[in-house]
Amino acid sequence: MTSQVFTSGRIRRADYDPGTRQLELHFDNRSVLAYKHVPQEVFRRLCSAPNPATYWEDRIAEEYPKGTPGKPEGQGGSGKTLGDLFGGGSD
Repeated sequence: MTSQVFTSGRIRRADYDPGTRQLELHFDNRSVLAYKHVPQEVFRRLCSAPNPATYWEDRIAEEYPKGTPGKPEGQGGSGKTLGDLFGGGSD
């Protein structure tokens, strides 16, 4: 995974996984948005943009499908439910 930290603007950090092509954007309000199927060139341009938030709004926000932060496409959870962990569920 490749990361880029931004010192100003709304976007504080961008994480990109070239294997899954998932981009995660960490904002100054602590929210995280993930996008799937993002080409590496788009990540490179985001990192070199004079205003990354404007680049995100213009080129990424509506162009790529949203993903789940921390879970790139194709990676599921452990399969455990709260019932599995705490002993509830099936009797």
